[in-house]
Amino acid sequence: MTWRRLTVAAVLSAAAQFPGSGSAAPAPAAGAPPAPPSAGATARAAAKASGAEIEIEAPGPRGPLRAGLIRPASPSAGLVLILPGSGPTDRDGNSPLGIRASTYRLLAEGLAARGIGSVRVDKRGLFGSQSAIADANDVTLGDYADDVQSWIETIKAQVGPDCISVLGHSEGGLVALLAAGRVKGICRLILVAAPGRRLGAILAEQLKANPANAPFLDQALAAITTLEQGQPVDASTLDPILWPLFRPAIQPFLIDAFALDPAALIARVGQPVLIVQGLADLQVKSDDAERLAAAAPGSRLVLLPEVNHVLKRVPADDRARNLASYADPALPVAPAVIDAIAAFLGGAAGERLSAPVRPR
Repeated sequence: MTWRRLTVAAVLSAAAQFPGSGSAAPAPAAGAPPAPPSAGATARAAAKASGAEIEIEAPGPRGPLRAGLIRPASPSAGLVLILPGSGPTDRDGNSPLGIRASTYRLLAEGLAARGIGSVRVDKRGLFGSQSAIADANDVTLGDYADDVQSWIETIKAQVGPDCISVLGHSEGGLVALLAAGRVKGICRLILVAAPGRRLGAILAEQLKANPANAPFLDQALAAITTLEQGQPVDASTLDPILWPLFRPAIQPFLIDAFALDPAALIARVGQPVLIVQGLADLQVKSDDAERLAAAAPGSRLVLLPEVNHVLKRVPADDRARNLASYADPALPVAPAVIDAIAAFLGGAAGERLSAPVRPR
């Protein structure tokens, strides 16, 4: 079985398929293996050996879903369920497609230092959850939201926290928004670098912004429109350079994902919401975070200068260092990210938080 699906990260940055395209993360190649050992595997094993992390399981469609649980010795707040971003991203935030930032492991460790526990999941069909379904490509964002229900029930039964918050990063933010409307037991929602517009609109915007895409731009925009209407595209009629974006194997996922409007989803959320957006993010922009916040007036918006998509602190004008951080697990998660989440989780469960916060 191979990983064929286009990642939302690739959609958000118009992928790296096109000449001169501004991509912050590598796009998946056809035939890329879905579950090789991750860059964070050694660190995770060491954490388990020290007793800092334990493996837990939740029921999946055909086999167990697996995750890593970190419980601080002196917990001061509830527990956070961390939902990963797009593609074959493991519970640590790493991917065989070139991402080795260990963002979720570092985030979990930073939260634990503040007395906040966490569960970091492997998505159905991948890594520790590989046996949950037969084909990791045969999924929708709604399927991942269904798995959130399984995790919430399992965590409550095995760990018993009063409050389980759901944190979604990038694509995981869309999953979190879907889950908030259908899953019982979520007390807070944390959206980190989450898209605020329909993915088709974001992809079209990115394609238009790159002059090198001009020769096949009309074809690409027409394909996006067709998929947004819920119809498949005859990929054989497209310029070959567009194949990675619109090949038949990924079109069912794209049709499903393009139909979602994050602003409409967040408008229906009843839980307190924190929106965290780095201003050095090359994939998701502050406009997306602002759109989410406008649709949820009671939410808290935190905009963080010099924080990028993998939540590392980088100079805003240094693209090379920004991209290099995607492969640097030694670079810590920006402390401001942990500060924002810890402050949000310090409030009483169910409390609607204050006006948006925009640090300068």
